[in-house]
Amino acid sequence: MGIRILKAGLLTTVQDLGRTGYQSQGFGVSGVMDVRSFKIANLLIDNPENEAVLEFTLIGPTLEFTSASIIAITGGDFHPEVNGEPVPMYTALYMNKGDILKFGSARTGSRGYIAFSGYLKIPVVMGSRCTSLKSKIGGFKGRKLMEGDYISFRIKRNYLPFFLSRKLNINEFDQESVTLRVVMGPQNNMFSKQGIRNFLNEEFTVTSDFDRMGCRLEGPFIAPKTTSDIISEGIALGSIQVPSHGKPIILLADRQTTGGYAKIATVISVDIPKLVQRKTDHKIRFQEVSVEEAQHLYQEEEKELAAMRVQIHKPCKEVLECRQVAKRLRRLFAD
Repeated sequence: MGIRILKAGLLTTVQDLGRTGYQSQGFGVSGVMDVRSFKIANLLIDNPENEAVLEFTLIGPTLEFTSASIIAITGGDFHPEVNGEPVPMYTALYMNKGDILKFGSARTGSRGYIAFSGYLKIPVVMGSRCTSLKSKIGGFKGRKLMEGDYISFRIKRNYLPFFLSRKLNINEFDQESVTLRVVMGPQNNMFSKQGIRNFLNEEFTVTSDFDRMGCRLEGPFIAPKTTSDIISEGIALGSIQVPSHGKPIILLADRQTTGGYAKIATVISVDIPKLVQRKTDHKIRFQEVSVEEAQHLYQEEEKELAAMRVQIHKPCKEVLECRQVAKRLRRLFAD
């Protein structure tokens, strides 16, 4: 009762929201890159918010189901197919025993997610099932998935109410230029006025040096007043370091726990998904917002997710129409 990996794709790992509380001991948080897509995948099939999923990058995997399950696919568009037939994303899908789920390369975005109603049977390590590739802990044997791997399900759950309503019309990554909102600091005072102007007013390009640890950008020189070296300190998700070469590096899920380069700003949490779904040569601009604005945007996203949850638990239009027809027929025959 589970899934067999027939092809692993470029980088497919087990992830959840991450391993928190251990950075002081040198263990990074890791976890999913695109938290929004991750949450929506679990939401669509009534999973716990932090239930582990498969995350894949640029080229998706091919999976064989050894038992029935319900899944949801979110993130970038990887042309998902079941038994050779295209299937929709952001929709609850029933998979039968023996079905083959196949993904191609990313048409939009760069990372995809699969949630499973049966819950992946992955051990909890230090409070999380996520894979830390650098520490080689968590997930499936602390590594990316490979051809021939087999992951069991923890439970059997093949029924969901309002099944036909469990679909969302979402396409968020079909663009090559985005604006990322940032909170300035904590070391923005170490950069020249021209450096700050370049950062906030010019366009940057995503380079090929882009992985789960971070994203290096190419663009105008962000000049420090004297030096960009600092005493090593903790690193937050979305921190934008600027080393002496003046090119920003945005630190992501597998970031190091500490760093000794000045941080000019931090990408707000609701905009991290926009960044991690970029590809090489895509364009990025930065926009300054306050901490209060960032908090408000986070609250608005939580309200949006709550509205999605309500939407998928209502009878779909087709069911309502059938009920109305049945009601009219009952009245007709009663007369």
